[in-house]
Amino acid sequence: MNQFYNNLKTVMLLGLLSGLILAGGAMIGGQQGLTFALILAAGMNFFGYFFSDQIALASAGAQEVGANHPLYPIVQRLVGRAGLPMPRVYVSPQAAPNAFATGRNPRHAAVCTTQGLLDMLDENEIAGVLSHELAHVQHRDILITSVAATIAGAISYLGYMFMWGGGNREEGSGLEALLFLLLGPLAALLIQAGISRSREFNADSGGAAICGNPMWLATALEKIHYANARIPMDTNPAFNATYIAEPRNAIGANIASLFQTHPPLDARLVNLIGQPSTGQFRNAA
Repeated sequence: MNQFYNNLKTVMLLGLLSGLILAGGAMIGGQQGLTFALILAAGMNFFGYFFSDQIALASAGAQEVGANHPLYPIVQRLVGRAGLPMPRVYVSPQAAPNAFATGRNPRHAAVCTTQGLLDMLDENEIAGVLSHELAHVQHRDILITSVAATIAGAISYLGYMFMWGGGNREEGSGLEALLFLLLGPLAALLIQAGISRSREFNADSGGAAICGNPMWLATALEKIHYANARIPMDTNPAFNATYIAEPRNAIGANIASLFQTHPPLDARLVNLIGQPSTGQFRNAA
């Protein structure tokens, strides 16, 4: 029943994202703008379904790694415990410790960690982080967050179209254009937050079960959280919801705190403390 309500909420929130694009198109050019926005929304949903993983990986500057990379066998053992197909494995050169999963389904999934995460965490903590990401794959969260990020980026794009002369100025739409420029991306972030927060708790719980020890993920989250507070990450804010922890990027700290796409660290740690240990992941084939 909970899964049904989560899926229903997701459909509604994605519908709101698409609705923002339609509203923006109507403000840009009336009926013609609405037609353009309808095509854009349909295109973004289609493009997001098939190519959002490539967009997310490219935004992180990620490179695929093979079986000779130390990360690969950790993922291989964890998917054995999770009962998942082997995803593609990527590493981003970013110094800030973080990770994300993307793809349209478990058979077309990819997991990515930053180099900063590999340098900062020990093997058990890396396993905890990867287990969280594989739980997102299990729960089929990866498509939702990736498509939401793609559409949120489109809303930002429409806002910039307003800024550089897209509005119907003869009808006095300058104020509407300004409001959409300011509120459109913020509304997209709020919608992404609604999608993301409950799913992060579920992925933390699922990740604890996959790796077998909730403390591995708990200590990893603490290190990632405090490191991200001081190490900026060069990434598009539209993709913040895909990461295991909120990146510090171009959004100012005060504004970013109002539109967090992740639950507070303390709440996540409390959730993890209540999860049982189920045996070390190394015992898996």
